[in-house]
Amino acid sequence: MTTLAGIVPINELPIDQKRVFIRVDFNVPLEEQSGKQVITDDARIREALPTIKHAMDRGARVILASHLGRPKKGPDPKLSLEPCAARLADLLGVEVHLPEDSVGDAAKKVVFDLRAGQVCLLENLRFHAEEEKNDESFAAQLAALCDVYVDDAFGAVHRAHASVHALPKLVSERGCGFLLEKEIKALGKIVSNPDKPFVAVLGGAKVSDKIAVIESLLEKVDAIVIGGAMANTFLAAKGIAMKSSKVENEKTALARTILEKAQEKKVTIALPVDVVVAQSIEAKEGKVVDVGSIPDNHMALDVGPKSLAEFQKWFDKAKSVFWNGPMGLFEKTPFSKGTFGVARALANSKAFTVIGGGDSAAAVKEAGSDVAKKFSHISTGGGASLELIEGKKLPGIEVLRR
Repeated sequence: MTTLAGIVPINELPIDQKRVFIRVDFNVPLEEQSGKQVITDDARIREALPTIKHAMDRGARVILASHLGRPKKGPDPKLSLEPCAARLADLLGVEVHLPEDSVGDAAKKVVFDLRAGQVCLLENLRFHAEEEKNDESFAAQLAALCDVYVDDAFGAVHRAHASVHALPKLVSERGCGFLLEKEIKALGKIVSNPDKPFVAVLGGAKVSDKIAVIESLLEKVDAIVIGGAMANTFLAAKGIAMKSSKVENEKTALARTILEKAQEKKVTIALPVDVVVAQSIEAKEGKVVDVGSIPDNHMALDVGPKSLAEFQKWFDKAKSVFWNGPMGLFEKTPFSKGTFGVARALANSKAFTVIGGGDSAAAVKEAGSDVAKKFSHISTGGGASLELIEGKKLPGIEVLRR
């Protein structure tokens, strides 16, 4: 269900002067510099600011909570939320208190000492294995800290974890933040009521990652544009020799079935007609060849200019577009033109354009800030957006419904 039915947005919740637990998604990329963990992209923190500021302005005592990375066994200093607290403090211009844990005496002391409008960020929830186990007693410890629960972590709503699923069940006053509200509205429009023609653009490495999405989209779209390594598997299914290209050989039969289903439903599957090839992903340059003329020992690493021109015909007439997955190895300059070309073409399209998070969102940002701001919506959650497009009910959204 991709509507806001039964979910109360934060501006309608009674949060004034209350202790408000806001589940945010501060799972940001970090890298070590001079022995310190440094945030390389703070977009997820920035996306949470409208909800946090709204709560502060209404005199709430703001308790933020997030996971970061995948700690193996308990606390890991390299995955502390300390850099996030510091960055948030800079962005808000106020002190952000960081207790040494998310539950227990340390968390209680900081939370119960908060005054109206003050903010704390609990330490990484995943330092406790109970978080990913959706453990009810862990959720009860978190519930003891707050009067109101707000979920603004779209990137985590597809996971039935304690802070996302078990916790809101224990708090009668619960709802969504502005980011989650925006995500549900934008993706809901694509799923439930897309203006036609509706074109999906799918890329990335594996067909197997996108089977459910493709099958769901075949019921809704007029065309599916396919690039990235997953296109190789479809081209191989059509009998094209992909030479050293990455192909999921065990999925070629499935790819053939998808092509047949698309034909039955009169959905166009647009595959690359030319590709950029090289002998290695480390190559300093690539060459453009037609898909039927890939040289021995070469692999397809991007879509070529003729493919872009063919895809452009669909983008020009589309009224709705959903994009998930890059067209090639865009992180390497010789193989980035296809992905950045699609990004620019969609940015200039008159369609309602939604990016389904993940690598495609990163690619759009790399294509330039002028490109990113032209999209109707760039999702903050790759996995969550795909599951919504598949038509799944996401545990973190459903639990908020009254």
